[in-house]
Amino acid sequence: MSKLTNNRKLSLEKLDKDKQYTIAEASGLVKEMTATKFDASVDIDVRLGVDPRKANQMVRGVVTLPHGTGKNVKVLVLCTPEKEDEAKEAGADYVGLDDYIEKIEKGWTDMDVIITMPPVMAKIGKLGRVLGPRGLMPNPKSGTVTMEIGKAVADVKMGKIDFKVDKYGIIHTSIGKVSFTAEKIAENAREFVNTIIKLKPTAAKGTYIKSIYLSSTMSPGVKIDPKAIEE
Repeated sequence: MSKLTNNRKLSLEKLDKDKQYTIAEASGLVKEMTATKFDASVDIDVRLGVDPRKANQMVRGVVTLPHGTGKNVKVLVLCTPEKEDEAKEAGADYVGLDDYIEKIEKGWTDMDVIITMPPVMAKIGKLGRVLGPRGLMPNPKSGTVTMEIGKAVADVKMGKIDFKVDKYGIIHTSIGKVSFTAEKIAENAREFVNTIIKLKPTAAKGTYIKSIYLSSTMSPGVKIDPKAIEE
């Protein structure tokens, strides 16, 4: 393991592991603690007081981050020929149908999001074994199965992400890059957490948001006070 640089050591010393920070403080700290040569992702982990095994406590949704994710999201559109131009004009990276279905069947998954339309879902169902485990299966709930192909592509390119709670009750996603200003990271984090709060299942009892951690690819997690979301 490489030695810590003095600057990184000093910034790590600023982190009080027993303290709960505001979102603004945490965003600044994560930036300070990340000294990498690449533009690391900023991740958020929200632990919920739900039992995801129960259908009425599943939390899933979509959110458009005000400043996007900072990632170049590769979008594949599987559509019929009359929708191809619409998809290309909106910025889709790959557009087609049967050729791409064949490639995916052989294991190709070089995309971040797949958008399709209801009439071709029957053809895509058989790709579940390849796409399902990678979280790439299109879903009407997340807006990736739609007749409004152009709008769906534009939304994803602008920073729309879909998320769902895992079997441990945690929602994990990337909400930006360390090159973002602390203010932009904080605004993205607030939008994400407020969206989760709005999705609270009526069946969830007790404390809904148990913990929130903000981190980068190369930094320890900074604990955020769930009561200080707006700060």
